[in-house]
Amino acid sequence: PSWGLMISEAKGMMFFDPWLIGVPGAALFALILAINLLGDGVRDVTAPENRN
Repeated sequence: PSWGLMISEAKGMMFFDPWLIGVPGAALFALILAINLLGDGVRDVTAPENRN
């Protein structure tokens, strides 16, 4: 299942089992952060204004 679906289904149980939202939420956060950092790195390497 997708992480978004896992978070959506766990909303009703978040007071009893908060890790059901926390684990997929943290994984989604880490994935988005990694993609953003990778994109910044690629931009820095390929940007023509940074070349001498």
